[in-house]
Amino acid sequence: MSVPARLIPPARLALSAGAGALLFASFPPRSLWFLAPVALALVTFVLTERRVDDPARALSLKGGFLYGFAFGLGFFLPLLPWIGVYVGPLPWIALAVAESLFLGLFGLLAVVVSRLPLAAVWITMVWSLTEWLRSTVPFGGFPWGRLAFGQSESPLLPLAALGGAPLLSAAVALIGVCLTLLCRTVRTGFAVTSVAGLVALAAVAPVVALSVRPTLAGPQDGDDTITIAAIQGSVPRLGLDFNAQRRQVLDNHVNETLRLAEEVEAGRTPKPDVVIWPENASDVDPTRDATAAAEITAASVRIDAPILVGAVLSNADGTSTNSVIAWDGAAGPGERHDKKIVQPFGEYLPYRSFFRLFSSYADSAGNFVPGDGDGVVHVPAGTDREQRALAVGVATCYEVAFDRAPTEAVRAGAQILAVPTNNATFGDTEMTYQQLAMSRVRAVEHSRTVVVAATSGVSAVIAPDGSVTSRTALFDADHLVATVGLRTDTTLATRLGSTVVYVFVALGVLSVIGATIPNVRRRRAH
Repeated sequence: MSVPARLIPPARLALSAGAGALLFASFPPRSLWFLAPVALALVTFVLTERRVDDPARALSLKGGFLYGFAFGLGFFLPLLPWIGVYVGPLPWIALAVAESLFLGLFGLLAVVVSRLPLAAVWITMVWSLTEWLRSTVPFGGFPWGRLAFGQSESPLLPLAALGGAPLLSAAVALIGVCLTLLCRTVRTGFAVTSVAGLVALAAVAPVVALSVRPTLAGPQDGDDTITIAAIQGSVPRLGLDFNAQRRQVLDNHVNETLRLAEEVEAGRTPKPDVVIWPENASDVDPTRDATAAAEITAASVRIDAPILVGAVLSNADGTSTNSVIAWDGAAGPGERHDKKIVQPFGEYLPYRSFFRLFSSYADSAGNFVPGDGDGVVHVPAGTDREQRALAVGVATCYEVAFDRAPTEAVRAGAQILAVPTNNATFGDTEMTYQQLAMSRVRAVEHSRTVVVAATSGVSAVIAPDGSVTSRTALFDADHLVATVGLRTDTTLATRLGSTVVYVFVALGVLSVIGATIPNVRRRRAH
């Protein structure tokens, strides 16, 4: 690297923040996935360069935290402005700062383990540790911005079939860390064994990914096929009050389903076996409102297929559930999935009385309660639907970011995955593309077709190899129809589940302990 060997603090800060900005640029809707390892290389360079005043000493822990935090701000501030698009900048900035604290912790731990043998491996493990930590706490965690979710178009994507998002993230981090250590090895003194070892480490992930790619399933590969439709009815207006005209949102999805039925009757479009509506397609509770129920029933009868209806259901205690109901014509509602991972500060507000002091939007947060179950909804589908039930794994909107939601559904027998989502509350931002990338990773991770049905876009059908076979535009009322394969076999990633990330977390913790114990002994000796 052409950067001076001894970095002064302002240069370290600038490089750290710039590395975060590069990491942001690697995320969709841009196809610059290759910038992610470059970003990790730059921040590793900052964290592992020796001190200006004492080249024999590593960066201080305080310095490691500071530069990791700057890296986080450079990444999360441009990644998350959709949080505040209708509620002002305070929630956006607060969340970006909170998430950056975890990258500050990464910086601190990277300094701790950087003196160990095989430092590239241990720095990667502490990255995995902090990525897991911020995906877990507080309030259930916030997995947005994991390295894996920026790799939906990367040649590394097939790794998701082996170890899920945790392995894909670790592979990106390892390549970036190896780049920095390789450059330093060459610059400070060419050691053939060190160079060869780092090159081999960096090459493992791409080589394995290339060998796995031919084994990924295609759009119609599987035990059988089924024709699905995704409805995007759009909304009267964007923003937090998009559902102020709740009846109109329901009508939009009914009307788009009827338009699809007309195309089927005219022979222009194949008849779907099952229709998938988005989250919040019916914010009028169809189990309590007879008019809403009649509309949904009429649409299902007309298309002659069951509809997975995204609906808000009212509970007797004043709470709500964000549900997906299998609605089969005149037979009405059947099985349903109640969203298990509800979004803090959106679908519910922890410490409501406290946060009300800071924002008038606090009372706009919902009062949703989580459901339970395995995420599978059985839908009578096809010409012999009285005898045949399609097992659909549902990950509603925010749930798709969490590894456990699709994993539990596929382990419970899901043959395809559905991601009903409502992005209307985030306007014309990059949020919908970031979420679409997560669905592409999940498709490869579990070798399942993923059907994304969004209220206002982008809706898509994603093949098990991660390719998008069809999609809609933003803000258009539209529908998608596709014949997809039904699959029952499971990937290694599905079978391993959380084992991969727990191994990485354990290795990260052990590396920190292993690096800390000698320092403690030296201090005691002095």
